[in-house]
Amino acid sequence: MAHAAPRTRGMIEQARTPDVFDARTHRMARVVLPVLTALVYGFWAAANRRYGGPITGWNLLFGFLTALVFAALFITLLTVGPKLRRAAHALAWAAFAGCAVGFLFSQSNGSIYRSVAVGVGIMAGVFLIMFYRYYTQQDAEGHPRE
Repeated sequence: MAHAAPRTRGMIEQARTPDVFDARTHRMARVVLPVLTALVYGFWAAANRRYGGPITGWNLLFGFLTALVFAALFITLLTVGPKLRRAAHALAWAAFAGCAVGFLFSQSNGSIYRSVAVGVGIMAGVFLIMFYRYYTQQDAEGHPRE
């Protein structure tokens, strides 16, 4: 039978998850991930807007502009968000997610009331999840708990 190797108290107290990537990889991922997510979002918005019709130049332009705005907001939120207190940080993520989903829903020719209802529902859910995450992982000032 396999047993866990014995560890000293110091090893247990200083145990952290291993970081398998270096700092350069993390810096690149901080830009690449939002850009790839924005491209998928822009494609999705453009596909919703054309309603299964042919792809046109205006449709491509709409998709790329949507992706550009989404990426700019996403990168801004990743940069500014950690400087906010936990409630404001959670509210910023919730507003971003709610607006993004509501906008996508509005492009699929749904009513404005349903778009708002879907966006507010997503916003409430994301706020609860993110506030719980920040409340359990940070102190009141927004610093990680030790």
